Amino acid sequence: MTIKGNLIVGQSGGPTTVINGSLAGVIAEAKNHEKIQKIYGMQHGIEGLLKKNFLDLTDCSLNIINGLRVTPASALGGCRYKVKDDDYSQILEILKEKNIRYFFYIGGNDSMDTCNKISILAEKEGYEMQVLGIPKTIDNDLPITDHCPGFGSAARFTAISTASAGKDLEAMKSFDDVAINEIMGRHAGWLAAASVLAKNDFKDAPHLVYLPERAFSVEKFLEDVKSIHKELGYVFVSIGEGIKNSSGEFIGENQAETVVDAFGHKAIALGNGPASYLSKTIKENLGLQARYSRCGTIQRSFSECVSNIDYEEAYLVGVTAVKHAAEGKTGLMITLERTSNDPYKCCAGAVSLSKVANVEHFVPKEYINQQGNFVTQEFFTYCLPLAGKNIPKYVRLV
Repeated sequence: MTIKGNLIVGQSGGPTTVINGSLAGVIAEAKNHEKIQKIYGMQHGIEGLLKKNFLDLTDCSLNIINGLRVTPASALGGCRYKVKDDDYSQILEILKEKNIRYFFYIGGNDSMDTCNKISILAEKEGYEMQVLGIPKTIDNDLPITDHCPGFGSAARFTAISTASAGKDLEAMKSFDDVAINEIMGRHAGWLAAASVLAKNDFKDAPHLVYLPERAFSVEKFLEDVKSIHKELGYVFVSIGEGIKNSSGEFIGENQAETVVDAFGHKAIALGNGPASYLSKTIKENLGLQARYSRCGTIQRSFSECVSNIDYEEAYLVGVTAVKHAAEGKTGLMITLERTSNDPYKCCAGAVSLSKVANVEHFVPKEYINQQGNFVTQEFFTYCLPLAGKNIPKYVRLV
């Protein structure tokens, strides 16, 4: 059963190019249900809710809704606030004050944990409220769902930018020897792996790919670089930002400052990541010219590289969340379920929030080659449809 009341939606964590598509889906579908009276947005996620910073979205026009679908980053504002145990009772009281009966949070692992705890508390307190999580992350590290909205577009950007930068390196191989691109993803290597999607020939970038899922050996890395350079005269390397050695230490950690965010996620401080360390290591040990890049937030916000698949699915999960809530379902995260790969087909499903809260999904071993320095054909099969149509194919004269 559901009762009449208001809806609230928020966005959390790092933005994506399509996160507003999910917001648009929520708003558009909410307008179809008489039980939903007012539509509110949390400004800057749960942190904004605690400050009672709300935006009334009830009268959003069709033009605004359609415009949201092509607008990158979080239109409501994101946040990285770690909810304290003492906050939850206050959150519920605020929701009661606004007669919120439909609660939606668009985010990743930590956001699903927040949703789960709010859902449990509402049930414990006997307050009828449908609570649903809507997946979002370029890291693609939420479990059970086939993939996450936001990943496909980031994968597309990573693939195309890698292929383009690789052509630059190839053209300048008489001057530059090695290029290392450090790619987002925290502890998961999905996005770094996606750098291969525009590769059509051995000469094309990237030549080596290293993911956090495999222990990284500096010695083996130097051997790999030396071997490829001997054959081609240039080497393009893609690495996940979270690569670690066999002892669990981030590569370059002992050479750089480490930082810990509000959720306890540890990383190397900006500008001192593994790419910087490895470029120096190559120069010192192999005598090769090595440069590195770290694209930063453009990886998740470059709207000109939106995947058509990602565009549609981000909207789908927002719409589906509202439909489930209107049917009286709660305590769920919306999932994407692949039903066919050729042609690619996908539908929306749902899973209990308790199964995804604070759980990370890593690149499986069958997607990484035996040497641990590239991906397998199985990964191409899985990932290529998500990056959308018309991935460019570059040519060479010699």
